[in-house]
Amino acid sequence: MSNNSTLAMQAGGAMSGVKGGADDISARYYVKEHHPQNGSLLGFWIYLMSDCLIFACLFAVYAVLGRNYAGGPTGAELFDLNLVAINTAFLLFSSITYGFAMISSDAKKVNKAIMWLGVTGVLGACFLALEIYEFMHLISLGAGPQRSGFLTAFFALVGTHGLHVAFGLIWLIVLIFQLKKHGLIPENQRRMMCLSMFWHFLDVVWIGVFTFVYLMGVLP
Repeated sequence: MSNNSTLAMQAGGAMSGVKGGADDISARYYVKEHHPQNGSLLGFWIYLMSDCLIFACLFAVYAVLGRNYAGGPTGAELFDLNLVAINTAFLLFSSITYGFAMISSDAKKVNKAIMWLGVTGVLGACFLALEIYEFMHLISLGAGPQRSGFLTAFFALVGTHGLHVAFGLIWLIVLIFQLKKHGLIPENQRRMMCLSMFWHFLDVVWIGVFTFVYLMGVLP
């Protein structure tokens, strides 16, 4: 009996030692936060860089095909610079109002942040509505994307930018609901920062579109 008791005690000690060693190893690799600090921001910067490549390719395509009219209308005959200037103002002012939303977020004023996000959404929707109107007007004139290489490149570039604005508006609406439900928690502030980078990025791309496509397009 004494031998059996001694063996049982030794086995129990060995098992506890193994368990203690396993606990030490698990404690060594234990991560308190599932989400790494600044992980979303880094990942979003990588996404924006990939988006830059997409728009760079579209700008390059337009540079090659921008004068291929195939006997069809030119940019000088189609573009309404007054309409495009108004549309540009909508997008640029939406960038300013989003800046006010970020200032309100830093001041922990959730209602003001939601208000400015709403104003940003209205301006973005106005921009998108005018762009859709422009596309429908061009198609009604027979200047659809299949008419010439110039119009194919134009619709691809401007349409891709408009699609990004539409996705940004959906994201903005979802963010407003998250702010109403959870307030300015760290996760929502991180989401606001990511959307801010995305929205300002679209502004920068549109300035390139306005200059390279519209202003240069009306030149003879």
